[in-house]
Amino acid sequence: MPEYVLTLLAIVAAFAAAALVVAVAHAIVHRALDTMEVASAESRKALQDRAVGLMRALRLLAFGVAAFGSVSFGLARFGITEQTWEPRSLVRWLLTHGVNLVVIVAGSAIVLRAANLAIEHLQQRLSHRHTQADLEWQRRASTLGGILTSLVSVTVWFVAVLMLLRELSIDVLPILTGAGIAGLAIGFGAQNLVRDVISGFFLILEDQVRIGDIARINGVSGVVEQINLRTIVLRDAEGAVQVFPNGTVNTLANLSKQFAYAVVEVKVLYSENLDRVFGTIRDVGASMQEDPAWQPVLIAAIEIPGVVSIADGQVTVAVKFKSLPLNQGRVANELRRRLLGALSGRGIRPYAD
Repeated sequence: MPEYVLTLLAIVAAFAAAALVVAVAHAIVHRALDTMEVASAESRKALQDRAVGLMRALRLLAFGVAAFGSVSFGLARFGITEQTWEPRSLVRWLLTHGVNLVVIVAGSAIVLRAANLAIEHLQQRLSHRHTQADLEWQRRASTLGGILTSLVSVTVWFVAVLMLLRELSIDVLPILTGAGIAGLAIGFGAQNLVRDVISGFFLILEDQVRIGDIARINGVSGVVEQINLRTIVLRDAEGAVQVFPNGTVNTLANLSKQFAYAVVEVKVLYSENLDRVFGTIRDVGASMQEDPAWQPVLIAAIEIPGVVSIADGQVTVAVKFKSLPLNQGRVANELRRRLLGALSGRGIRPYAD
């Protein structure tokens, strides 16, 4: 078979293999997109745009490698790679190191686009777990997506630059040594900052507490006003702003997640009939549940855990009402007001110092 026919067949086979790789990757990406749970049409369009960018980069890499390989094979078949004069040495370098440089750059772009697509999918899944009206959680998901995107971009391009320098016969060992020493110095000098940022990242990712929640952090209770990567800001009952670095948060209690309890203590004298007291409390709870003004915020019937203490001539009865988050304070206040009137109306004397 003539030499040029074999060369032509090899070139056709190279481009056919590239087309096959692109087709398989296209099918895999679109199948993955079809199985993804997406919250809205805008989110699906964003994912599709990233998928298109990924396929464009992959197509460029596949056909670029096929083209360089075909040229290299053709030159080799016709004996042009022999080092008889300088231009041929340049061509040989371009067909080896030049191809590697192109593959490194294109491969880095593909890895970045694939990572961005995965991060976008993760962000959409996090948003899909919550209502679309929840702008605060969508903002958190966007923050996490931006952090992950920046981290992946810096890592991929740093590795790509090192690989490019090695292809250009530049020693990367001094660069790595200097970067290691600088990273170690920065790590020792800013270890508290790094700890705060990492703690804040997982605090946001795990949705432990949100802006507007009532929380108790390191024994301090208040309303959460800000949640940042480094700090969490709490306003306590006195109006003071408490700032906690995320790395120093040892105990965190969210008092307004999913539901809350309005807890009230009723203190009466030893001489009172506790059955009458319990009955009065249940009647008050039933009247609040039937009240249209309070019915939407009350989740379950009033609960009476029982007597929690007996001391100094008084009996303390614990009462709690299950309510929607952030409503326990006003539910407790209304419950106290109604209990006071009901107990007094039935002749039950509360304990007084």
